[in-house]
Amino acid sequence: MEVVIITGLSGAGKTKAADWFEDRDYYCIDNMPPALIKNFIDLTKSGSKKIEKAAFVIDIRGGQFLGDIDEIVNQLESDKSIDFKILYIEASDEALVRRYKENRRVHPLSMEPVSQEIISKEREMLSGLRSRATYIIDTSFLKVAEFNSQLDSLFNEGHETESFLIHIQSFGFKKGVPQEADIIMDVRFIPNPYYVPSLKHLTGNNKKVSQYVLKHAVTQEFIESLHAMLARLIPCYVKEGKYSLRIAFGCTGGQHRSVAVANEMARIFREEGRRVTLEHREH
Repeated sequence: MEVVIITGLSGAGKTKAADWFEDRDYYCIDNMPPALIKNFIDLTKSGSKKIEKAAFVIDIRGGQFLGDIDEIVNQLESDKSIDFKILYIEASDEALVRRYKENRRVHPLSMEPVSQEIISKEREMLSGLRSRATYIIDTSFLKVAEFNSQLDSLFNEGHETESFLIHIQSFGFKKGVPQEADIIMDVRFIPNPYYVPSLKHLTGNNKKVSQYVLKHAVTQEFIESLHAMLARLIPCYVKEGKYSLRIAFGCTGGQHRSVAVANEMARIFREEGRRVTLEHREH
């Protein structure tokens, strides 16, 4: 029997995840006391209609019942008849605060407007579950389709590395560094097309600008070295439970060099069959 515990921060996307599992014929139960999970599984084994796949949404709404979760997880992990996984869904404080303001919903831990203090308290309460998670998904900048795509990949057996999602972004330092990036690469060392009159008013999406940026030996060496490093690191990220990486390339205005390099890195990874999203912030 396949059993998935869906957990994580309030507002991060657990309901969307439960919808995904339900659409794929998982028997989904929201906010069941953890102590009853094993009873439910035992009941399904003796029932006339056998349930092959079940997903349980467990979070801080469980209150005092959440204290039973460690014992239940131990039982499920030790049961050889169960294929057990924990999916932990999180997002940045900024993203969660924004979502609560947009939806005008009340956080389970407070009747007051949601704050970073409340979110920090929830993170601490769920830290034990997070440390035991099979998969961790950060939905801060994921669209619903991208979130579903990650779930599609993660729950296809044997495709952990292929499921890794690489978010590539270009930006201009003039407008600030993207706070959501995991890795920020400054490409202002590359000769600037801005000072070439015929290229000044174009962008890195233009073939002529791209050729100008990529023809320099220093650019080629940089791209080759970065690609080699990331190819080595991605399996390590997967091993630690991270299934996405945000890489931001910045130049002065975010129009020429960063765009061309971001496009090239996205092309290389896509040719390898990796999952890639591409965004040009200043366009």
